[in-house]
Amino acid sequence: MSDPGNSDDGVVFERMALIGIGNLGSSIARAVRERCLVRSVAVADLSDEARARAAELGLADAFFESPADAVRDADVVVICTPIGTYGAIAEGIAPHLKPGAVLTDIGSVKQAVVAAVQPHVPSGVHFVPGHPIAGTEKSGPDAGSGALFEGRFWILTPIEGSDPAAVAKLASLWTRCGALVEELPAAYHDKVLAVTSHLPHLIAYTIVGTAFDLEGQEQRDVIRFSAGGFRDFTRIAGSNPIMWRDIFLNNREAVLEMLQRFSEDLSYLQRAIRWGEGDKLQELFTKTREIRQGVIEAKQAKPFPYGGNGGGNGK
Repeated sequence: MSDPGNSDDGVVFERMALIGIGNLGSSIARAVRERCLVRSVAVADLSDEARARAAELGLADAFFESPADAVRDADVVVICTPIGTYGAIAEGIAPHLKPGAVLTDIGSVKQAVVAAVQPHVPSGVHFVPGHPIAGTEKSGPDAGSGALFEGRFWILTPIEGSDPAAVAKLASLWTRCGALVEELPAAYHDKVLAVTSHLPHLIAYTIVGTAFDLEGQEQRDVIRFSAGGFRDFTRIAGSNPIMWRDIFLNNREAVLEMLQRFSEDLSYLQRAIRWGEGDKLQELFTKTREIRQGVIEAKQAKPFPYGGNGGGNGK
């Protein structure tokens, strides 16, 4: 039996509009064009430079400064900008959305996205919040990769009353981009991501900030003699500052809860080191190795692919 989300030639949606053409937006453009999953792609981005570069890379068929212009006649619209912009974007595009269109996003927080976007969604438009657990610290059209989502989870958090057919069609699109699509309640998603993504970024920003606050030769040597662990933190801390500002502000309750737990665990380690309690340290380190093994077994340990200068149309 054929996939109900696909036409006979494999096309899932006729026209896609991408609002924002950074790391994830350009990766989506590449993924759907390389696999011929949509017939045409329109891009909206406020940056003249980003639009020009995306055109050079062949990432879309039409380019606009205004999101309202890009979404006209689109069957699926994907918001790929920092979360703090979502409310204004949703309000601006609402009168121009095609009846029956699917509206989704790539935001790392879901409850705040629903609160910002849902009030503006017109009747007859299907809003299905989403979050691909994928991406790199790089930004801009060149940062994308058509292989970015392969084997990675793409979470959908359908709201109450969502049209099952619209959810299934969007799931089909992301599945055919190589993703592992799962559905979660928005609140549960936000709590889980506070641990797996948001807290690690906060820790990375803090550790790298501590190094920055060192002075003179000490700071230079920290950078010069960076071990693998610190290099990983600098990679994470190199992520888009506006995007991560918005994530922390829009998931503050879950982040603060997990940060409190982390602070308590850190105090436990501090005491163990101070009093030479090696057994406690070894017990914790043994448990954490098991978590690492679980990540490997879930096939989520491989590095994300980085973008290149290849065209987004498979040529």
